[in-house]
Amino acid sequence: MLPHEIQFEHWPDRTTYDLSPRPIGKTWACLLLACCLGGSALAQASWQAALDQMPLTAGTQRLDPTNCVEVMLNSFRSNQVVKAIVFMPGATDEFYMFRRARAKLSQPSPTLLDAVSALTNQTLIQSTFRSPWLLLHTEEDLLETEPVIRDSATVERLKHTRFNPHLVCNDRDWDAIQPIFKWTLKVDVRPWRGSTDSWHFYRHSFAAWGLDGWEALETAALAGRSRFTVSSKRVAFEVDSRNRAAPPGNPKR
Repeated sequence: MLPHEIQFEHWPDRTTYDLSPRPIGKTWACLLLACCLGGSALAQASWQAALDQMPLTAGTQRLDPTNCVEVMLNSFRSNQVVKAIVFMPGATDEFYMFRRARAKLSQPSPTLLDAVSALTNQTLIQSTFRSPWLLLHTEEDLLETEPVIRDSATVERLKHTRFNPHLVCNDRDWDAIQPIFKWTLKVDVRPWRGSTDSWHFYRHSFAAWGLDGWEALETAALAGRSRFTVSSKRVAFEVDSRNRAAPPGNPKR
């Protein structure tokens, strides 16, 4: 995929995973720990097991500003646990503004889980699983969207509306994604395309499978550092002006 490109598909993923025997490693260790610690650990371990079944693009041994977001988003596959992987603005700043996020992969055939582990161990980027999202973020990012609801009927309809089965946004601005949301969700989505009101939204970087309409709106808000208000047949986004922590300092060594 070329940089700054949106991909969306109209059919669910039919990828089959390699279930041949493997040496006991991250996946089985996570599941074994979950069995020992109970249900809450199972939920935490399951996202790791899911990502460990997703191979990175062949030949990827280093993650840096030139390839990381594209490689990880394109490596994300449909699964039963994680519906979307979102690079939040603090994480993309580490790549594109500060240009200091770099991580090495030591595995000969790394997976998406290896990539997440490398980022969290070697950079200031953190990972948080908040179902159904895996959020890649820094300390300055707020992990809750806090939407304003003025019409509960519209909210319920959005929760029962199927969003596009597969969507990949790599560093896309509002004008690129607004028409997709408007057409798919059948609501008036504002700001309108071409409006100056969206100029301060962050560019969106996420990959998603099988979201419903409400989850799709929250995904856009998380990726764009925005908030939204739901009225009758209308969703209006605006810049999220809530107080947040300052950008983190020196990267991990």
